Amino acid sequence: MRFIKTTWAGAIAAALTAMLAGCAHLDAAKCDGGFVPLAEAVPDAILEIRYYSTYNFVGDRVDGYERPVAYLTKEAAAALRAASDDCVKRGYRLKVYDAYRPQRAVSHFMRWAKDVGDVRMKPYFYPNLDKSVLFDQGYIAEKSGHSRGSTVDLTLFDMKTEKEVDMGGTFDWFGEESHPDYKGVTEAQLANRMLLREIMLAHGFKPLAEEWWHFTLKDEPYPDTYFDFPVR
Repeated sequence: MRFIKTTWAGAIAAALTAMLAGCAHLDAAKCDGGFVPLAEAVPDAILEIRYYSTYNFVGDRVDGYERPVAYLTKEAAAALRAASDDCVKRGYRLKVYDAYRPQRAVSHFMRWAKDVGDVRMKPYFYPNLDKSVLFDQGYIAEKSGHSRGSTVDLTLFDMKTEKEVDMGGTFDWFGEESHPDYKGVTEAQLANRMLLREIMLAHGFKPLAEEWWHFTLKDEPYPDTYFDFPVR
């Protein structure tokens, strides 16, 4: 009997160890509660998860995006809820293109960038650049802040017109036209970019100098951790 008890105890311990190990790198959102789905945390937000679709600079569904949903850390989601509530008061909603991004998706971007012959989406996202310069110019990198779980890509949606606000450029456009303060857009388009920036900064996010749509929580909870659980 002692042998049987010991065997069962060892099996249970091994199973628990395996489960916890799996949580660490497969599905932290469900295992430790550190991440939350945006559909629940920010119910007014519109989700258009571009990397689940084929309308992105790769031209295929990106690795790790198993469902058209989005996750953020609890802290970032709470801040985004406050920003969303602010938007609604002004007659807008937030439209989210991407949030948490698995490391495997970033690795997919790397493989795509090295295949310089695949230029299917060049007319839509980088018509003025040769694909070979994407690494050197910083458009593609081995790591992304999105994988830390507190970065979001988004725009404004006008509830009156029922259209996206005109920002003078599309999400994921590779070029200086995507810089928030780019002078080649109209006054109205620049004002729209600055409105989004104002709202996000007021609720604890910091901008990126190269992308008008990109914001990261200032006090992100996992500044040195890059997660890889799938979006599902």
